[in-house]
Amino acid sequence: MQYFPLFVDTQGLRVLLVGAGEVASRKLDLLARTDAVIHVIAPDIAADIDTYHQQGRIRLSRRPVTQDDIADIDIVYLATANEQLNMDFADIANERGIWVNVVDNPGYCRFITPSIVDRGRLVVAISTAGAAPVFARTIRSRLETMLPASLAPLFDFVASKREEVQQSLAGVKDRRLFWERFFNSNQDRFDNLTEQRYADAFKDMTRQGEILLLTEHTPANLLPIAAMPLLQKLDVIFSDEPLNSEINELLRRDANRTQIPKLSDIANQYEQGDRVLIVAAPDKISQLIAYFPMAKHLRPGAL
Repeated sequence: MQYFPLFVDTQGLRVLLVGAGEVASRKLDLLARTDAVIHVIAPDIAADIDTYHQQGRIRLSRRPVTQDDIADIDIVYLATANEQLNMDFADIANERGIWVNVVDNPGYCRFITPSIVDRGRLVVAISTAGAAPVFARTIRSRLETMLPASLAPLFDFVASKREEVQQSLAGVKDRRLFWERFFNSNQDRFDNLTEQRYADAFKDMTRQGEILLLTEHTPANLLPIAAMPLLQKLDVIFSDEPLNSEINELLRRDANRTQIPKLSDIANQYEQGDRVLIVAAPDKISQLIAYFPMAKHLRPGAL
């Protein structure tokens, strides 16, 4: 993974945008949605960038950029039509430890801007590490149709309730179960029944345990699609051997990982409502199937 995805808090972030043509305008349209403090420098200014200045959203300097401008900032976008100028100032920024992005020149970028689906608090970022931005936009267009606009007010509602849920439910598992119940009922809607669905989610806090079994060396790409949401809800992962990296990538990252315990310990965790995945050799899986008839065996193409 060449580029590690991060979501940066933009409150007080000092951003310099060099250039004010069409390419720079597209970057500014995104940056202006954030809380960053934005300074744009260019001798010639596009009309839409001037509009941001008239609105007081950005600081604007109508002149060529100088080396002195590459100071006291956090990140810089270089988006001029002069490719050599972009590269020269990227070198200066890198020397000074300032993160830099040269538009359409990944080789000079300390970071890249992904294709973004924006639903308020819900943001999805897609990147091909600069290799195929056109394909990233294709993925974005698919996600735009899948994620309704109602998600923006829905997550504002959820954010307003988080403290109340934390005060009402002390345990992390109980809070996670509560939100699962709420979202299973409410889905992606935000309507006049959302508040009632939220209240109903408190009514039955019984937790249903689950045991999933996976034979070692099962190819990740052959697992059934229906298994994917189950793997993201795990509490515990038992395995005596290191997990296959492709399989591990499908599992809930903050689930506990440990060696396979005694059968009675597994039964105890199931009875407590834990969702357990056991990865083992075929003979061990056969033993577990016999001992836990309620378990789901994840096999290629079927559950």
